[in-house]
Amino acid sequence: MALNPGDPAPDFSLPATGGETLSLAGLKGRKAVLYFYPKDDTSGCTLEAQAFNALADAFAAADTVVIGVSPDPMKSHDKFREKYGLGFPLASDETKTMLEAYGVWVEKSMYGRKYMGVERTTVLIDRDGTIAQVWPKVKVPGHADAVLAAAKAL
Repeated sequence: MALNPGDPAPDFSLPATGGETLSLAGLKGRKAVLYFYPKDDTSGCTLEAQAFNALADAFAAADTVVIGVSPDPMKSHDKFREKYGLGFPLASDETKTMLEAYGVWVEKSMYGRKYMGVERTTVLIDRDGTIAQVWPKVKVPGHADAVLAAAKAL
């Protein structure tokens, strides 16, 4: 089920780095970027995290919270965040409930083998909890800049 601009963002409540619990209700009144990524400390995911991190001040100035979400456990998130000095929270969805609600837990294929995994996707949510924009099948180079531009325009 793909989400579209104008849809209400699916509710969630997930454990996150720093001992936080992040929820849609907790984001009300602020813009939020949820970027869904496959796995901590892999090349593409590291580049994407670093790109969002490099723009942290600009996202803050646009009153926009950035949250990375993957099915990795909290221990992995904590190591990944510390290793790269990430200033935004990483949320863990080991049950894949949120990943499924946002339509990013999909069948993938590599070398002819099919498996379930996260499709790299970014969702921008407005202050009212409505989907403002969706970037499916994200290519990392330049992506964080495009998301920032959309957040500023919102």
